[in-house]
Parts: sequence; C-alpha cells; structure tokens
Amino acid sequence: MTESILKKKEERFYIEDLLVENIANEFGTPSYIYSKKIILDNYFNFENEFNNINHLICFAVKSNPNIAILNLLAKNGAGFDIVSGGELQRVISAKGNPKKVVFSGVGKSKKDIELAIKHDILTFNVESEAELFRIQSIAKKLSKVASISIRVNPDVDPKTHPYISTGLKDNKFGVDEQSAISMYKIAKNLDSIVIKGIDCHIGSQITELQPFEDSIKKLLSLIDHLKSIDILIEHIDIGGGIGIKYSDEKPPSFSDYAKTVKNILNGRDLKVIFEPGRALIGKAGILLTKVEYIKTSSEKKFIVVDAAMNDLMRPALYGAFHEIINLSPCESERESYDVVGPVCETGDFFGKDRLLSAEENNILAILDVGAYGMSMSSNYNTRPKVAEILVDDNKSHLIRTRETFADLINGEKLLP
Repeated sequence: MTESILKKKEERFYIEDLLVENIANEFGTPSYIYSKKIILDNYFNFENEFNNINHLICFAVKSNPNIAILNLLAKNGAGFDIVSGGELQRVISAKGNPKKVVFSGVGKSKKDIELAIKHDILTFNVESEAELFRIQSIAKKLSKVASISIRVNPDVDPKTHPYISTGLKDNKFGVDEQSAISMYKIAKNLDSIVIKGIDCHIGSQITELQPFEDSIKKLLSLIDHLKSIDILIEHIDIGGGIGIKYSDEKPPSFSDYAKTVKNILNGRDLKVIFEPGRALIGKAGILLTKVEYIKTSSEKKFIVVDAAMNDLMRPALYGAFHEIINLSPCESERESYDVVGPVCETGDFFGKDRLLSAEENNILAILDVGAYGMSMSSNYNTRPKVAEILVDDNKSHLIRTRETFADLINGEKLLP
C-alpha cells in the first residue's frame, strides 16, 4: 500500500510529476486531488496477492464514486460493491460490468432491486428475510432469476470506530447464523432465486488480522453445515475493511492479509470476493485548502481555511485524524493551531492542536482523504461542492467541475 501521495523535491511538493501549487493555481481551492498511479498501484498490488486463486475485487463505490475513478478501475478488471441503485447507475455510466457487481445494504428499495435484476448483477447480498421475499417477487414479475448471497453477521468485534463497525450482533447489518440457515432453506425452494454465495463485512478501518480470521472461519463452518443439508455455496464474499495509516496505526500489509486469507481457505473450492475501498483509494487523495485567516483568542490560535466540514466530514463525524501540511513557503514560527473551516458549527475542524507555521493565502494539504472524503460531502451552509482533479504523470484532468450557486438551487422553486 502506497504511503504518501506527496513527494518533496527541493522544498516543493509534487503529486506524481506535477507541482501541487500549479494545480492550486489552475483549479483553485478547496479541491480534491487524486493520483492515478497510486490508485492503480494499490489495485494491482492487491490483485497480485491473489493471482493464484479464483477471486474478484469489487471496489466499494461508497468510498469514492467519481465515475472517472470507477472507469479507471473497471478498465483494469475490477468489479464493484454497491449499496444503492444510484451507485449501480454510476457503475454503468463508468462502463463497469454489472455482472461484476454485488449489491449490499439493509434497505434496498423495490426500484433499486428491479434495476439490479434487469442489469443481471452478480449477486444480491441479502440482509433480511423480508428482502429475500421482495427479490423473489420482483424477479418473478420480470420473468428472471436473481442470484443471492446471504450476509451473515458473525458477531466479531473489528476493534474500530463504533460508527463503522458492522459485524456485531447489535449492528443493523446482516443476520445471525441460525437466521441465515433458515433463509438459505427458504431460498432453496424459491423459483426465482438461485443461491450463489455467502457474505460478511465486519467493518471499516480494521488494523488487525484476527477479526478477519475469526469471521472467515465462522463463514466456512456455516458453509460446511449448509453442504450437509444439500445447499452448496459457490463463492465466499469476505467484504472489505482493511485499514490505512492515518496517524500511528499499523494496518496489515496486503501480503499479510493475503497469507491469512489463503491459509484459512486452503483446499476450498470457492471463489473469493473482496470489497476493498479505503485500502485502494484512501491514501491516493488530498484536499487542497487555502488559509483565509490566522485568528488568535485568549485560549487558542486558529488557522481558518476555505474548506469546511461539508467538504470533509470525517474529523467532525468520527474525530478522525488527517495529517495537515503547509505546501507554501512560510517564515512564521511553528505554533499550535486548531485548523478550522468557515461553517457555523463548533464541529467544523480538520485538526486540533497541530504544530504548524502558516500565513494568510498559504495552501495546505489535508492528507489521506481519497476515501469517504468527497463521497460524504454536502452543500451545508449553501457551499458548492468542490472540484476533483486526477493527476496522471505530469498532466491534470478535471474529473468533477466545481459547483456553482445555480447548481445549488436547481430544482428549487418560488411560490406563485
């Protein structure tokens, strides 16, 4: 996994072979910047670890849904993990193959299920008995057969932030093992359903191998039981969740992760599906932002920037750490600052008590925001969503235009 998108040469910062200050000058701030090389390096590094087993990498669209990035991955063989009909439409717009799509999520609407069945997706990861019957009903109406896996909640603690833990018994996701067995028995007798696999996803930003090992072993035990009652499983979807290094975390390498997975699955005739998101794209992106003011109060010093919590929610939502670097020449002394945005919320911050030197109009980079950065952004405080730029060697490509005020009020109407 690549460690940093920024390279420093003679006191200036580059992404691939492009000077970052030139990107800021051309496209303005705030802006998300991604490295094509890092995305592909991470994808192929992951892919190569499993090249000797039957597998499919389904990129988690929710982590970064820009269609240019989805297209880049699709052209290199990736499938996709989606959680909405809108994400399926993004995959299709990006020329991804619906037959390499797995559809997760607890609240699939009738409209979304119908869209997915019409496009012959690889499988639905079914999360309740009610959903199973809904898929059966819609598939029958369309004279189609829908492929399903059942998402099992293995009650494994991923030891991550509680908001992104998805595999504990009190989480809303999946079903317990006994309920899964019951659902497989029902599915076997449904005429518009075909059983293909079994699925679990225990959480995100996981930095230890043991939770993965525990969950896979539970799935294999369940697969063996299902075989004893003549229900055969073709693929095992072990989800995503591999963490990255934001601060002092020590996540497993792709190599160590692969060794663990392959050791557990040794001798099993199963296709393995992975759903990585953050691990492939998290470190491939930065958020460029400009210093508007240096503010001093009786208690604190603040760097006020032009980006805000609506552009990057992770610090406000999770208390997440992102390294912040000043990319501009600066002669001021390094001091302890809170780096904050202009939104009218005390939670609008990117970092607290950060040792930085900064002056007005300096350009800062907030690191490791390729995943769950732009994808979670909003228009709070009537703030336009920012531009996205993909760097390829010494060229920059605008892959999302900065919104205008007209974009923000499009669809709104005055009363007559």
